[in-house]
Amino acid sequence: MLPKFLYHAPETIHEALELLNKYGREAKLLAGGTDLVVDLRERKTRPKAVIDIKRIKELNVLKYEPGRGLVIGATVTYHQILEYEPVRKKYPVLWEAVKTVADEILRMRATLVGNICTASPAADTAPALLVYDAVVETASKNGGRKIPIENFFTGVKKTVLEEGEMVVSVTLPEPPADAKGTYLKAMRVWSEDLALVGVAALVADGGKDVRLAYASVAPTPVRARKAEKVFREDGDIREKIEKAVELAVASVSPISDVRASKEYRLHLVKTFTRNALNRLLGVEAVVVA
Repeated sequence: MLPKFLYHAPETIHEALELLNKYGREAKLLAGGTDLVVDLRERKTRPKAVIDIKRIKELNVLKYEPGRGLVIGATVTYHQILEYEPVRKKYPVLWEAVKTVADEILRMRATLVGNICTASPAADTAPALLVYDAVVETASKNGGRKIPIENFFTGVKKTVLEEGEMVVSVTLPEPPADAKGTYLKAMRVWSEDLALVGVAALVADGGKDVRLAYASVAPTPVRARKAEKVFREDGDIREKIEKAVELAVASVSPISDVRASKEYRLHLVKTFTRNALNRLLGVEAVVVA
């Protein structure tokens, strides 16, 4: 049984913003609802109003334009993303990350935008969005904002979104022409489990442009900028990989919890980072520990 609340299903962004402005922090937006419904059932949240945005056509946009990039609307599901061929071809890190989320049934309901707005440190799509330099577009009665994904998360289940503001889309710029990447995820079981550690890696520009991002290793998703700079230096590629691995480990601050210890998470960061870089830079065969 859910707690009582007022239910609204606006058909335009303007109507949704009017409702957000009316109820303020007493309102919750519903897109996929895979997190919100659980929180309602467990009484973790008791909103005065739930605003269901699934009927807003402008939010169900999934479009790739060469040279401009990929736009993912707020109500686009993971299933839609997996089925959209340009994502698999042009944004393989995102495609691989989405494929690890829950199961097929849940992916038909859950949304990428809902995932980042929940702002779990273990969000699988966040590292992929970080390595693609994604931008979050919002709307409010006071106008919209474009927020780099790296600036979007502020803490565990916290974002920069202000009262009355909603995310309408996420845009991923056109990736470099020679970009290749991967997403590695450690789970306790291969089904419906949060990441013990998630590692997104992207390599471009002949190995000079390397991007690394992590989930479940800090209060927010992490982009390892210092580790990335190593590849813009001269030197032996194996030495650069090992230096980058050390800097990546230094950039994270995992905790011990019921799913994994801090030490094991640090081991996974080290192993997955090395394996991903070896594979993408063509250094040696990969054996994932």
